[in-house]
Amino acid sequence: MTPSKFKPVEEQLAYLKKGVAEIIPEDEFKAKLAQSAKTGKPLRVYLGVDPTAPDIHLGHTVVLRKLKHFQDLGHTAIFLIGDFSAMIGDPTGQSETRPPLTREQVDANAKTYLAQVFKILDKEKTEVRYNSEWLSKMSAEDVVRLCSHYRLARMLEREDFRSRLDKGQPISVHELLYPLLTAIDAVKLQSDVELGATEQKFNLLVHREIQREYGLPGQAILTMPILVGLDGQRKMSKSLGNYVGITEAPNEMFKNIMRISDSLMWSYLELLTDRSTEAIKNLQRNVEAGTTHPKQVKLSLANEIVRGFHGEGAATKAQANWVTEVSLGQVPADAPIKSLPEDNYIGSEQGKMKLSRALVRLGATDSRAKAERLIKDGAVEIDNVVISDPTFEFDLNVPKKYLLKAGKQKFYFVVQ
Repeated sequence: MTPSKFKPVEEQLAYLKKGVAEIIPEDEFKAKLAQSAKTGKPLRVYLGVDPTAPDIHLGHTVVLRKLKHFQDLGHTAIFLIGDFSAMIGDPTGQSETRPPLTREQVDANAKTYLAQVFKILDKEKTEVRYNSEWLSKMSAEDVVRLCSHYRLARMLEREDFRSRLDKGQPISVHELLYPLLTAIDAVKLQSDVELGATEQKFNLLVHREIQREYGLPGQAILTMPILVGLDGQRKMSKSLGNYVGITEAPNEMFKNIMRISDSLMWSYLELLTDRSTEAIKNLQRNVEAGTTHPKQVKLSLANEIVRGFHGEGAATKAQANWVTEVSLGQVPADAPIKSLPEDNYIGSEQGKMKLSRALVRLGATDSRAKAERLIKDGAVEIDNVVISDPTFEFDLNVPKKYLLKAGKQKFYFVVQ
């Protein structure tokens, strides 16, 4: 028997589960991976996206990255552009009927989508499809037959429909058709797995059920969490102005990521990077223990995200610009410029001085004990890097101007 080209099932499963909200059903998904590994036949995994706006933001990339994970493991990644379904409008999360888009609007948006999607997916290994290939060709008879496979009561169990009915708000018939018509995508693609956000769960379950009605095994479903926006409260959305666009300039992207709260950065690390869950937990433990400052974690996060979209050089430059423009720009105009006299260079060797002694000499605190406590509490920074080691020493052999921050006080000092 020819050896399988796929990694062991447990290894694939562990990799693919990172950041996932729910797998429906997990035992079937695992069985599909096992069958794929046994036969050497890749799973057909798809993500359907309606091009309702021209730009993609980091929130969209959460599920795109999961599709890339399947692609990296050797499975077939299908990016489906809902050019037909976009003209209907997905009712998910809508409090009123969404105005249908024109064909011209959809086509224009679809062009920009692909250019942005291939910043994440491997263009040569991605199967790109448009659901107008089959949906625009359906006859009235086809639509009637499709509708016969699903009950109206089940459709009205949907939370957003039920809420609108309770409030006396209208629901158009074409909105009821949306999950049924997009289920034909899963039928035509003969997908083994479909990906989507947690808010898409109802649609994805309809797709799985309709596949079975049309004689297919029924796909597994992986849902991904919604990425919270820069405001730390609502999902990332262009209309809410709390988004980070993936085509933003490196400097702008870096600044925006640095705006998120310390608590929010953990979900960004989980959903927007390939760092392992264990590595992220270790970072959290270090931050909680005070051995790593949250700002350093956030800087590395911003650097990693910018690097992924703009390259290493752009990320390095963006970080340097942020430090200069944002951090150094916050130093008060009257911050004192002080020097450390040569006779104060007391350390483990000539030309070195303990940070705690320097803090006292510069007037940041009045005792070595207080200085060491500030350092241990992570309240001391040198050139925007937190120093938490009380034994840290300056190497003053090479003249340099440092920015020293102790608590809320900032001092410049110049090595003589």
